[in-house]
Amino acid sequence: MAEIKDPENTILMELKDGTVTIELLADIAPKHAERMKELARSGAYDNVCFHRVIDGFMAQTGDVEHGDMEDGFNIRRAGTGGSDLPDLPAEFSKLPHDRGTLGAARSQNPNSANSQFFINFSDNHFLNGQYTVYGRVISGMEHVDAIVRGEPPASPDRMVSVKVAADA
Repeated sequence: MAEIKDPENTILMELKDGTVTIELLADIAPKHAERMKELARSGAYDNVCFHRVIDGFMAQTGDVEHGDMEDGFNIRRAGTGGSDLPDLPAEFSKLPHDRGTLGAARSQNPNSANSQFFINFSDNHFLNGQYTVYGRVISGMEHVDAIVRGEPPASPDRMVSVKVAADA
């Protein structure tokens, strides 16, 4: 288990194989960090599938509208929805998309990120400056590496639960 320096800006994501600890970069991307905490605290991320998982690239999840495997799940629509909250403006920074970083998923519009995000399996520097980096895995990356691949996966993995460490 990683040492948690700031429990208010740390996410505990439970996957089938164990806990992934994510440090949110609230000083770099405050709106995105705040959104993740808000959705985690409401339980919106619980049971949401990883709908797009590309080997050597990234694992995408966070479609709270269509991706909840316990409520209204539709794998064909997973990846097309968001939350009831407004879209977020881009918070681009000089932080690179390195292995283990969280990036905000969005449409063609840079200011369309909402609830979806991806975790980079490798250094994906071609994404730098185009997607908001707002967190990094500080422990449990082996559990991210074990997520079932596919676009969409035939039998997708899910975020069993997502909590803010301060509340756990």
